[in-house]
Amino acid sequence: MVVSVSDLNKDDGAALQIGRFTVYKQSASPYNEDPRLGCVYQHSSNGHGPNQSFTEPESGGLVMVPLGTDDVQAEESPQPQPVLTQNARQDHRRPSIYSTLDQVPHYAFYANTAAPGRLKKSRPSLNVLRYAIDESEGVPPGGLEGSPSQGTPDKPSDEEANVGKKPQSQPVRFGWVKGVMIRCMLNIWGVILYLRLPWITAQAGIGLTWVIILLSSLVTTITGLSISAISTNGKVKAGGTYFLISRSLGPELGGSIGLIFAFANAVAVAMHTVGFSETVRDLIIYSGGPIVDPINDIRIIGVITVVVLLGVCMAGMEWESKAQILFFIVILISFVNYFVGTVIPATEEKQSKGFFNYKADLFLSNMVPGWRGEDGSFFGMFSIFFPSATGILAGANISGDLKDPAVAIPRGTLMAIFWTTVSYLAISATIGSCMVRDASASLNDTLLSNETAGCEGQACSYGWNFTECYRAGDCSQGLLNNYQTLSMVSGFGPLVTAGIFSATLSSALACLVSAPKVFQCLCRDNLYPLIGVFGKGYGKNNEPMWGYVLTFFIAVAFILIAELNVIAPIISNFFLCSYALINFSCFHASITNSPGWRPSFRYYSRWTALFGAIISLVIMFLLNWWAALIALGIVVFLLGYVTYKKPDINWGSSMQAGTYNLALSYSVSLTGVEDHVKNFRPQCLILTGPPNFRPALVDFVGTFTKNIGLMICGNIIMGEGKNVQQEERTSAEVKWLNKRKIRSFYTSLSGDNLRDGARSLMQATGLGKLKPNTLFMGFKGNWQEDLPRNVDDYIGTIHDAFDINYGVCLLRLTEGLDVSTKMKAHVNPAFEDHEGTETEEKAENDSTETIVDEQVSSVFQVKQGKKTIDLYWISDDGGLTLLIPYLLTRKKRWRQCRVRVFIIGHQDTVEEERKEMLSLLSQFRLDFHDVVVIIDSEQAPLSENMKRFEDSTAPYRLNDGLRDEATVRELRKDCPWMISDREMEQLKQKSERKIRLNEIIQENSPEAALILVSLPVANKDFCPSALYMAWLDALSHNLRCPTVLIRGNQQSVLTFYCQ
Repeated sequence: MVVSVSDLNKDDGAALQIGRFTVYKQSASPYNEDPRLGCVYQHSSNGHGPNQSFTEPESGGLVMVPLGTDDVQAEESPQPQPVLTQNARQDHRRPSIYSTLDQVPHYAFYANTAAPGRLKKSRPSLNVLRYAIDESEGVPPGGLEGSPSQGTPDKPSDEEANVGKKPQSQPVRFGWVKGVMIRCMLNIWGVILYLRLPWITAQAGIGLTWVIILLSSLVTTITGLSISAISTNGKVKAGGTYFLISRSLGPELGGSIGLIFAFANAVAVAMHTVGFSETVRDLIIYSGGPIVDPINDIRIIGVITVVVLLGVCMAGMEWESKAQILFFIVILISFVNYFVGTVIPATEEKQSKGFFNYKADLFLSNMVPGWRGEDGSFFGMFSIFFPSATGILAGANISGDLKDPAVAIPRGTLMAIFWTTVSYLAISATIGSCMVRDASASLNDTLLSNETAGCEGQACSYGWNFTECYRAGDCSQGLLNNYQTLSMVSGFGPLVTAGIFSATLSSALACLVSAPKVFQCLCRDNLYPLIGVFGKGYGKNNEPMWGYVLTFFIAVAFILIAELNVIAPIISNFFLCSYALINFSCFHASITNSPGWRPSFRYYSRWTALFGAIISLVIMFLLNWWAALIALGIVVFLLGYVTYKKPDINWGSSMQAGTYNLALSYSVSLTGVEDHVKNFRPQCLILTGPPNFRPALVDFVGTFTKNIGLMICGNIIMGEGKNVQQEERTSAEVKWLNKRKIRSFYTSLSGDNLRDGARSLMQATGLGKLKPNTLFMGFKGNWQEDLPRNVDDYIGTIHDAFDINYGVCLLRLTEGLDVSTKMKAHVNPAFEDHEGTETEEKAENDSTETIVDEQVSSVFQVKQGKKTIDLYWISDDGGLTLLIPYLLTRKKRWRQCRVRVFIIGHQDTVEEERKEMLSLLSQFRLDFHDVVVIIDSEQAPLSENMKRFEDSTAPYRLNDGLRDEATVRELRKDCPWMISDREMEQLKQKSERKIRLNEIIQENSPEAALILVSLPVANKDFCPSALYMAWLDALSHNLRCPTVLIRGNQQSVLTFYCQ
């Protein structure tokens, strides 16, 4: 009998075994007096493993208890798997041999989507396996099918019906023959085959025509191999060429080539339609005369034709596919009809038009070129022929409508290339062996005898004299003059005409379908503005109706040109650009050695792909250099736009893999390079907490490290949440940094307190030479209200930084650094006060979007104008105190600021010390010319300032003179931060100097943009942390502008030597 959870609520005697647990109602429990448990427990969880608990259940509630040892052994022994029922569906579970909660590998765990009407399954998380608890419902993951641990509702997609909705009719899907091979062959057998191949053969000769065909086939075959490899490296969706390139090379190149390829297909609709219109026009002229004139007839017929094709496309893919099959059959019949016609003895009428059946000398005569006209050159002919080879992507362009794109695209595309190449070669050779280049179509041009004197041309050998029309240049027939020669040669002309109609219309139809499909996928990715409407689909096949309309208007615009030889070269460059990027995509994905590059199609090579990319680019420039520059310029412009916009998408492209390889390679190479003072860069670890809580600190450090040094924002997580996974929070913080245009890494680390976490960060953060050398922290402005132990941790962090050979910088603002209260977010207790108890709860509910969108401005985001940066270089720290303001003045916002250097000196030697400092700054090549010598630093501070200092330290005084020795010793042990009377007296002079220096700063720098003061270094064994904190507070007290207490690690970071 199958038992479900609903049965438990109805029947008090029912029990359900789930994994290693038994679930039942309290009154039916067989474990009420279980000696292992002592009493009944109900399992509850707040969603995190470490916080699980067992509490007494409410009366009548569901209870879950673990099985006994014998039960577990019985459970894990081989037996039929339990069957759980939900909504009349059965799922035979297969747990791993390690645990009944563990699951064996399954396809559903790796799929991004689920079947319509079903919930997406997911493997149990580590928390589930480690604590046997469902993270969301408190039910073990081996439990009910459809529970959150086993499945979560998948996001609705255009390809799947939403759960609970009425199932839609299934879309039409095609196999490799009908969906790819036939479609590609029809697109390749287009207008060029019937209307231009004989003319190209006459111009270039049979030999060079074969070179043109084979060169085109070489490019398309290599591209076909590359597209096969890319399409078999994962599940292919709708979008065709754009989808494959964008998911391989990334949105930057993918978006640009997607637009170009969609546009090229739209123009190809015009090309094939014009070819169809030429044939219809010729038939009309043959029947009695043009409608208006030869050019306008093409325009009229072309527009009417493309309107009809648009109606077929809008009727749906099923009708379009049926039409393609009909076209394919007609074309095959026309081929048979043509080859039969070449062996039927030529009539006198056909001979007058230049047809003489197969002749060996005619074949040899037509083997060599016979260039004529402006297009009479090899690359002129190549540019006209190449669009006929571009149909190889017709199948890939409807990848979303294929049953199995990974199988259909390689097999169908390569077979189509092979058979169409054979057909092109055969037709070129046969038509060149049967017809002369020039003929008059006049029956009176026969030779009356065997006398051939004065007769020119190969036809003289067959009893015909076409010399007159050849010399006059007005021959109307022959390979060079009649585009309809295939129809004339065939056994039954109307069948070839039908073949022309089928080839041109099928190719136009395929391009009319391909362009909107590719453009629809591009629009849905939201890479470019104002095109989202074209991404909307209609019907069961998600037809891009608005895309069809746009393609229609583009096609009509080019149909109005009405010149096939003008339209074809325009398309060639765009298709060659697409092929170059397809081949480069395959090469780049292969060369990066990414583990994710595992195409099931093995018959490709990275080097052939690279060769295909190079030869495509070379041919582009050989065909038309200015058109190639325009095409590449469009690609670069669109690439730059997407790069600038940085869309929030991640497709795992090969560009990411290449970036990783470069970063890894350079990082490893840096480890073998010794550090040199000339190459010193401030590489900063900033204890920001969540970066969006302290934007001023992030902005200040980001200003001088951008494109110069390493910046890492560190967040130390303490308290109850330190063991909670922070993936979503980390992602949100990184997005916040990126949106703020801060070039920084972000890392979080759990610790018992600030000092332990900071020590771990300083020791572990970084990679090889790319590791921090300077610690940045915010000034602890609430030190007098906070717990003394937190103050001790703060000062201990500074000491630890010096121990690890770090420089230390503390930033203080009058209004404070933490803006979390403005954001109603959680305050990290390590840095600020504990008044945020309520905000701590609110932060739990803050969404990722809130974190990213909340961009609080700071003082460092505005131009500083012509203010001063006042530098109080009290102690030589190696030059870091000078380097930071120099780097700031290189930035646009600080460029107009003037740096003033203040040093301590004696009244008798003021000028000498000033000149000496100016000389040192000059040798450092620093453009600092204002040096001020302070001569009154040893004066006593004002009494009110001294009193304020004493008041600030009073709560931390040990007052050992008023206590017995035992009490003092105990306090010293438990409270090492407290200040004894002896220490206070011994360090009184140092305290007075800090207070006096603060008074000097207030006098000299009331309107400065920034103040930098040498950070005093205290002896950590003799200076209590409370006294050191009081020094830092006294030194930076009541300064109205941002203040940085800075100290290098006492090693030189500036040099005036060249080596």
